[in-house]
Amino acid sequence: MDFSFSEEQKLLKDSIDRFLEKNYSFELRQSMIDERQTMSAEVWQGLAGLGVLGVPFSDKYGGFGGGGIETMLIMESLGNHLVIEPYLSTVVLAGGLVDRGAADWQKQIILPGIIDGTMLLSFAHAEPQSRFSVNHVETVAKPDGSNWVIEGKKSLVLHGPAAEKVIVSARTSGEMNDLDGVSLFIVECDEEALGGHEYPLYDGTRVLDLQLNRVKVGPDSLIGPIGKAMPLITEIIDRAVAALCAEAIGVMDRTHQMTLDYLKTREQFGVPIARFQALQHKSVDMFINLEQARSMSVLASGSLGFSSSLERSKAVAAAKDFIGRAGRSLGQEAIQLHGGMGMTQELAVGHYFKRLEAIDVMFGNSSHHRREFANFDGQDNPVEYTQPRKKWKQI
Repeated sequence: MDFSFSEEQKLLKDSIDRFLEKNYSFELRQSMIDERQTMSAEVWQGLAGLGVLGVPFSDKYGGFGGGGIETMLIMESLGNHLVIEPYLSTVVLAGGLVDRGAADWQKQIILPGIIDGTMLLSFAHAEPQSRFSVNHVETVAKPDGSNWVIEGKKSLVLHGPAAEKVIVSARTSGEMNDLDGVSLFIVECDEEALGGHEYPLYDGTRVLDLQLNRVKVGPDSLIGPIGKAMPLITEIIDRAVAALCAEAIGVMDRTHQMTLDYLKTREQFGVPIARFQALQHKSVDMFINLEQARSMSVLASGSLGFSSSLERSKAVAAAKDFIGRAGRSLGQEAIQLHGGMGMTQELAVGHYFKRLEAIDVMFGNSSHHRREFANFDGQDNPVEYTQPRKKWKQI
């Protein structure tokens, strides 16, 4: 099996890296966070100019028809430079829902705006009581003539403060955790009945909690058939998790490189501390975690083209579990090897570790995905467990 990238894929990654090296510094990122900015309009338009925003979409709408591997390369570069721009929320999540589920006339309106950087969208699905359950939807949409009235709460809407439209999941029939009965609606963010407040996550990403107070939308706001949105939502969340795994690889790669550079320049007893064998062993452990995680990211991104949704979800869950644990281990070693400096706001390594921790809990942490993977037996039925031993025999 050939894991090498094509020339076009290499050029894509190189062009993004060159652009971000020139236009996106750690100091710029920190100033945006300090000023409570969700994104940089200049950087976003620069990414649009490179064609990055159109990579996953068909050329029919102005895109390039890329797949999971191309998105993986983009997210690695964004993670490597700790970019806070809304690529995940606008392109992967909301854009993915439109691309995979909307009618052609809806795509003609929305996708060109995403691709040229003039339209920002978010996906509002998580709710205050849902934890990591994808099926948990309490927000309801009730028919009102030919229109729909949506009422409920949504939490942690990624990059919601910058969005002009938000795609909302709402239950049109069935009970709270039913697979059937969930629909998707496009809601304009200037609706008077739409309230909420924004705040930062601990890595600086800004999110929005929404309150939908009987928001009325027209029939043209519906994406896909009524009550049948859950398979689409599951697929797009799998794609988002694979993208987050790729971003984590970029974060881990830069964290590892910064740590190596520090060990080579920091001196103790008249020599660089990189000469100490114990620290060399820790560096090797970090490298092993990075390369194993990279392989799992490739697996997750490659699985997005699988015909079986079960196999896709298994691969994505396995990758999210492993990368979450490997990222935490690598980040902890990086902080430890930097000493007290690793805990300061002025040094970038601590901010990279914060991003790794934020990625771990998005769409389910390692423990959640490990349980999800264990519940697959090839027939989508829960596995029956045997009771583990309480104690090991003492020798």
